[in-house]
Amino acid sequence: MVSSLERRIDQGTGRQKADIVLKGGQFFDLVTGALVASDIAICGDTVVGTCGDYEGETEIDVSGRIVVPGFIDTHLHIESSLVTPHEFDRCVLPYGVTTAICDPHEIANVLGATGIEYFLNSALETIMDIRVQLSSCVPATHLETSGADLPVEKLLPYRGHPKVIGLAEFMNFPGVVHKDPICMAKLEAFQGGHIDGHAPLLSGYDLNGYLSAGVRTEHETTNVPEAMEKIRKGMHILVREGSVSKDLEALIPIITERLSPFLALCTDDRNPLDIAEQGHLDYLIRTAIARGVEPLAIYRAASISAARAFGLRDRGLVAPGWRADLVVIDSLEGCHADMVFAAGRLVTDALFASRKSVAPVGLESVKAREVQAADFVIPATEGESSVIGVMPGKIITEHRRYRLPVVGNETTADFERDILKVAVVERHGKNGNHANGFVQGFGLKRGAIASTVGHDSHNICVVGASDEDMAVAVNRLSDINGGFVVVENGKVTGEIALPIAGLMSLEPYETVRDILKDLRKAAFNLGATLDEPFLQLAFLPLPVIPHLKISDRGLVDVDQFAIIG
Repeated sequence: MVSSLERRIDQGTGRQKADIVLKGGQFFDLVTGALVASDIAICGDTVVGTCGDYEGETEIDVSGRIVVPGFIDTHLHIESSLVTPHEFDRCVLPYGVTTAICDPHEIANVLGATGIEYFLNSALETIMDIRVQLSSCVPATHLETSGADLPVEKLLPYRGHPKVIGLAEFMNFPGVVHKDPICMAKLEAFQGGHIDGHAPLLSGYDLNGYLSAGVRTEHETTNVPEAMEKIRKGMHILVREGSVSKDLEALIPIITERLSPFLALCTDDRNPLDIAEQGHLDYLIRTAIARGVEPLAIYRAASISAARAFGLRDRGLVAPGWRADLVVIDSLEGCHADMVFAAGRLVTDALFASRKSVAPVGLESVKAREVQAADFVIPATEGESSVIGVMPGKIITEHRRYRLPVVGNETTADFERDILKVAVVERHGKNGNHANGFVQGFGLKRGAIASTVGHDSHNICVVGASDEDMAVAVNRLSDINGGFVVVENGKVTGEIALPIAGLMSLEPYETVRDILKDLRKAAFNLGATLDEPFLQLAFLPLPVIPHLKISDRGLVDVDQFAIIG
């Protein structure tokens, strides 16, 4: 019997017909930057011939089109797409994303090892090659209540799994710099493997210490000076453009041919509605080229540079011996996928239908106590109050201070300055914590919006102009086992149920996309001014991103890494 190795050699040399040949088009050579007119021969899951003429058992005409390597999303949380890994696969792969490197720490913070196992089992069935980074920070910090705890002993059994790359984003950078014992144990266990970074605005000697722990990649860079310092110090920068965190525009100046070997692309958090309206990594590529970036630089970042950063040595070029992850596009500038090949398989509905299903987990994870309007009362205080300042398009928030109105014994919202109440309610059934504060920048004039998606511990977060509506919204989330809710005048005007760990829907991505349109409209009817009010809401409880956040334990000064109220 002829081995697969022998078949590849025979088909590459032209002694036998290739399994598939793409004929009549050009491929983008990411080594020289040239467009090369050539057939592309595929044997099984591997490209075996370029720069020549081939015959194939199946021949596909790609005349007038360009073949590029499949795109690699180097950092994302599939949970933030609000759909299962199977639906994410079906949603995103047709846009040319053939590899996704995910950190399932959203579901891990709710369900622990059960959540990681769900993702690993799903990754074994998807058509897209989903690779998993083992969640390093569960819980993310001591400043919040998480649903689970993953010490290093619980991570080690998964280290050798075929879908595991290494240790996921190490968010507790103060713990690294100050040699926290729990952080040190995890870092020691993964020395020599890939360790992903998460160090917004970290610089100088502290950055040196952080990198000395073996961290190699970073997606939290938001400006050029920060990026250049990190690149000079050996970091591979993952340029991010998601539904909330939009850093592409600010980082356009670093996307050059010279720096492209040290860059990659990621989305971090992107929902199906934005994917439908704009695209995925293809959107980043189109946008960058429209802003003047050389096609060679951005296509390298989307494929070969990304592959090398994460040790995926079999993909990223259209060349013999490389994995046949290929995207047939209309033009380099347009980057609209006409056809996608994943490991040599043409992506079709029939191919998706061939996958085995994976049973959902965490269907009853919302265990929050019932709340009343009185729970959202904030006692009167003298002087200024700390206010979370939302910055549209960023997950970094400002620590603002205002003298707020006082009515009787209560400090109240200030609608003229767009300052509303925000609260976090513990929902894992551990302690019933409830913390209140103020936030500026949502634009609501009435009602409330609430979510069980609240990075990273995923307690309930609610913003509102009415204490009564805030209570209704929080309680409704328990009724539907998690999701997003909009309430106006005591009535639910929009909602989406996310019963898988309070994070993901059981519905097809098309259904989720359509519901999100109605949900967004309901939020805008309250006066919401943010493009993505729900995902922006989800980042208010994230106490590892400067500068002021809120958890179930109170307001968090991230710069001091301490609860301040």
